[in-house]
Parts: sequence; C-alpha cells; structure tokens
Amino acid sequence: MLLWKIIQTALRGIIANKMRSFLTMLGIIIGVAAIIAMISIGEGAKKQVTESIQSFGTNLLRVSPGAARMGHVRTGAVETLTIEDAEAINKDVPHILHVATQVRNMAQIKYGNNNSSTSITGTVPQFTIVNNFSVATGRFIDEKDVKLMKKTAVLGATVKKNLFGEGLAIGNYIKIKGVNFLVTGVMATKGQTSWHDPDDQIFIPITTSQKRMFRQDYVDSIYIQVEGQEYIQDVKETAEKLLMRRHRISGTADADFNVRDYTEFIATLQETTRTFTILLGSIAAVSLLVGGIGVMNIMLVSVTERTREIGIRMAVGARRRDILLQFLIEALVISVMGGISGVALGILISYGVSSFGTWDTIITPTSVLLAFFFSVLIGIIFGLYPARKASLMEPIEALRYE
Repeated sequence: MLLWKIIQTALRGIIANKMRSFLTMLGIIIGVAAIIAMISIGEGAKKQVTESIQSFGTNLLRVSPGAARMGHVRTGAVETLTIEDAEAINKDVPHILHVATQVRNMAQIKYGNNNSSTSITGTVPQFTIVNNFSVATGRFIDEKDVKLMKKTAVLGATVKKNLFGEGLAIGNYIKIKGVNFLVTGVMATKGQTSWHDPDDQIFIPITTSQKRMFRQDYVDSIYIQVEGQEYIQDVKETAEKLLMRRHRISGTADADFNVRDYTEFIATLQETTRTFTILLGSIAAVSLLVGGIGVMNIMLVSVTERTREIGIRMAVGARRRDILLQFLIEALVISVMGGISGVALGILISYGVSSFGTWDTIITPTSVLLAFFFSVLIGIIFGLYPARKASLMEPIEALRYE
C-alpha cells in the first residue's frame, strides 16, 4: 500500500506540471524511437543483402580470374580461365549438378530510335539454373545456339523496357555493336541490388560473344552448382587442385584464379551490416543518454521547488527511504511513459520508412525490449542522484527554505 501511495504521489507531481513532464519525456521518447528505427533499418539492410546474394543461386561456387602481378604489384586480372576448364570441372569433380561459364562486356545496343549502353553476357543454357534466373516469355539460349554461334539474344527486364517499352520484343532484331541479333526471349525481373542491376543485361551464346563479337578466348567466370551444402568445401578443394594441375601451378600462392563460396559473401556482408546496425543503434543511444540528462535536470529542479514539501513530509513521519522512493519512482514513471511512447513512435517511423521509402525495415522484439529496458535504466540511473539529494535533506533546513 505504501508503494502504491508513493506511485500516486509521483503521478500527481507529474500531472501538476504537464508541460514540463512532457518535455522531460520527449528526450526519452526520441531516444527510444531512434534506437528502434535505426536497428530496424539495419536489420532490413541485413535481410536485403542476404536475399540479394541468395537470389543469385544456391550451393554456388564461383571461379574468377586472379590478379596478374609484376613483382609485388597487381597489374590487372589474368586471362587464363577457359571453357575447357569448365568442362574439366564438370567431368572430373564429383557432387556437381551444373557448370556455367560467362563472359561479360559493355556494348552499345539499339532498336529503332532507342539506344543505350548495357552489359552483354555471353553464356550457356545452364546459366539460368545455376544463377536462379527465369525466363518470362520466349526461350533462353540453347545448345544449338552455342554450337552454331547463332546471333540470338535474350533481354533482361530493364533492357526490354528501355528498348521496347510495353511493346513486343520477341521476334524483333536489335543491334549490338552494329550487328543484328534476333530476340528470342525476355527474362523475368530479378530485382535490383544496391550495387548491381541483374535485369540490365543481354544474354547471348558464349561462343558468339567470344568468336564473333569480342574476340576473346578466355572466360570471365565459371559458376559451379553443387549437389548440397555439405559438399561445398570438398568441391571447392577438388576444383582448386584440378585447375592448378591444368594451369601447371605448384603452390596456392601462385594461383591465377579464385574459387569463392557464396556463403563467404553472405557471412562477410552480414557481419558488415551487423556492425552498421550496432553503429546506428549506438548513435541513437546517445539521444537517449541526452534524454536521461534531461530527466536528471528536471528532477533536480523539482527537488528544489518542493524542498518545503519534503521538510513537511519528514516532519510528519516520512523516512528518508520514503522520500528517496518518491522521487526515484517519479523519475522512473517519466522514463517508463516516455519509453512506451517512444516504442510506439519508433514502430510508426519504421513502418513509415518501409511504406513510403525504398528501404525495407524489420522490427524485432529484441530491439523493442532493448530500447525499453534502457529507457527504464536511464530513469533509475539519472533519477537516483536527485532522489538521494532529496532524501538527505535535514527536515528543519527544508522547512526554513523559502
């Protein structure tokens, strides 16, 4: 009953100074809302990065050229990966589902009065399976196209929109570097990432790209789809040994290629976004700390204004512990009310960013509980000094205070 009476007294003190109490809460509200909003943005970024990488394929390894060196200085990418390397990997390395090669170059494209510069990807039929692409209309490159070096093209969704708008693309001819290519298909929308738009490219047979268009014998990358996640490491090591034998390389330090597991990309980027989330949360926590200082400042003012009231309470039998609890609970009530309001505001801000902005947000129970917990902790820490100051007053001195 005594505790409830103390809480009622604290609430009366807050209600008696509504504007001052609201301004005191405002710092807590902003701090809690900022923490929830910043963490939700960071979690959204983490999810978006993970989904973007996973959308490029599952159980995937990528073999890419290493760096050419002159002494200890990198001078550019080497040009040693070939279609024959890919065929050897597909033949001799166990637990592989599909292998796809790729060469990429930028080129000017044109249809009618519309023209732009885009990425031209020379590849093979297995590319769509390995990289998790799908065809919206028409067909993708087939083995006959590759064997006969046909001038056929499959458009990414962005390219199709730029060249044809809402019109029909399949069956029309476009020019790539001034050469006519027959459009045989349009890819389904893959979705743009922060660093790459996979829909802004044109797919042509790899042999056509190498022999007829860009005159290059090497490939830019080899994609390997593994049977299951449990075979990733074994396939990676076996492929590395095979390529080292084919390229006559004795030590891993001299390797002219890199074999990367996409889970490495995911782990690295998740760690980066986690650090980013912590940084955002820490910056937001500063505003909560400032709110705590505001609580302490207002509570000190309240203690000074109510010195005679404290003296009277002590004179009629209130103990020092009762006075300390009264002001500590008052600070705590302010922090709790500010924390609840801040949680509501933070959730609204997060939904607002997701609904009206271009950034996905994820509100986690952990972020809400963490922000609310810190708001309560701030109330206790910054309310303790004013409460202790009030409890240590001498009753006679307090009654004399004007």
